[in-house]
Amino acid sequence: MPLCLPQPCLCLVTDRRIAVGPELVRRVAEAVAGGVDLVQLRDKELPGGKLLLLAQELQHAISISGQALLVINERADVAAACDADGVQLGEDALLVAAARRVLGSGKLIGRSVHSLEGAIQAAAQGADFLVVGAMYATTSHPGLPPAGPELVRRIARSCPLPIIGIGGIHTCNAAEVVQSGACGVAVITSILAAPQPREAARRQKQSLLEAWSRTGRAAAAKND
Repeated sequence: MPLCLPQPCLCLVTDRRIAVGPELVRRVAEAVAGGVDLVQLRDKELPGGKLLLLAQELQHAISISGQALLVINERADVAAACDADGVQLGEDALLVAAARRVLGSGKLIGRSVHSLEGAIQAAAQGADFLVVGAMYATTSHPGLPPAGPELVRRIARSCPLPIIGIGGIHTCNAAEVVQSGACGVAVITSILAAPQPREAARRQKQSLLEAWSRTGRAAAAKND
């Protein structure tokens, strides 16, 4: 049975500049306990074997801490090897069809996009969800000018796929992203670098749930 993206979805993206190894695993586990629904393991420096070991450690920690999905950034082979819940593809990464052949029909395939045209292409290729950014100025992509929630609004009007906004998101601006049409937000620093990741995740999730309830989509989902 194909996996479904949780809605509303709080996604945590890992960053080796903030935490690595056991410390990363600990922080991710705390964040999941606080309400994170989706973890994206993103580490472009680790070779495949070490990335697989880290993914397996995260899977174990997540299973103990709570219910959350794990997707691997770019590496469909590693996602398949550890039976992760899916893969997150960059805009210039593998075609969705190629990743699908590696992972099979039951896994999630996300595509990062930065334009309406990219979103339409991802939907045509068979992606399951979109990660759209950058919403606001962010230190992780300093050269990428923020597109703002208006990009989410344009994509939501023309594309049926679930949208996760990313880039400079925290508790004070997540509502703007959700009210523009996103079904969730992805964060890095505001949770992963927090002194207490569990509490930071709890606050972010509460902000997300409140914004989601105001859109009316929560009630609509219950009636489906």
